[in-house]
Amino acid sequence: MNRKRKTFIFTMRILIGIAVTLTCLLTLFLIVYVLQKGIPNITWELLSTSPSYLNGTIGILPDLRNTLVIIVTTLLIVLPFGTGAAIYLTEYAHNKRIVGAIEYAAETLSGIPSIIYGLVGMLIFQQFFGMKTSLLCGALTLVIMNLPTVMRTTQESLKTVPQSYREGAFGLGAGKWRVIRTVVLPGCVDGVITGCILSVGRIIGESAALLFTAGFAHSLNGVLGLMNSGCTLTVALYVYAKEQGEFGVAFAIAAILMVLTVCINLSATLVNKFFEKRRSI
Repeated sequence: MNRKRKTFIFTMRILIGIAVTLTCLLTLFLIVYVLQKGIPNITWELLSTSPSYLNGTIGILPDLRNTLVIIVTTLLIVLPFGTGAAIYLTEYAHNKRIVGAIEYAAETLSGIPSIIYGLVGMLIFQQFFGMKTSLLCGALTLVIMNLPTVMRTTQESLKTVPQSYREGAFGLGAGKWRVIRTVVLPGCVDGVITGCILSVGRIIGESAALLFTAGFAHSLNGVLGLMNSGCTLTVALYVYAKEQGEFGVAFAIAAILMVLTVCINLSATLVNKFFEKRRSI
């Protein structure tokens, strides 16, 4: 190895080390800063009450409930559609050009800014279908947004199942759907769960699309609350920080969202490790 090559490798190692250090320090600074500003403002009254302009109290209980409703509703719709589309593209579709075009379209849709999804959701669900601003409208918009992620994650996981498993099941006389249900899906369930967890993380952190479709009403809705306007935690953060100047409450919500995001990432890691150990047994 000549001297110039050694100098180049040494320089690149230093630059990479600097980049890694700066990234880690910036991430650590953001986490510490948000938690330091937010945790002191988190109180039981904040978490368990609704905002009241008459009494001057601020609570995020409706926002917590609306966030949970949005997550559950979105997952109940997007998981069957995303998993079904992935199964069809991987196991049933035979035209590689069409499959490639769909995969390319899904990857392209994954990179579109969320505010565009909000505009599309507002035009389709509110104006075309006549739906009003509601949690259901926001959930359907998030379904469109998360469908490519769930589909591609599940599809890549399906491809990791060895072809010999399918051939062995076919050799025993099992039908196509039985092979998929009893052999393929159990072998890639970790990918489905990972896609679900990643979708939850994106749903929790979404605000731009929900501003156009779900609204920002701080109210506890009844059983049919999906048809009413509602504010999620991220939208509430925007409203309290930008519209009302309540930065203490905004930092408290930011700290809650950061803790939820960390828990979601840890859950995805633990799920992957669990299924890796299960496969190795």
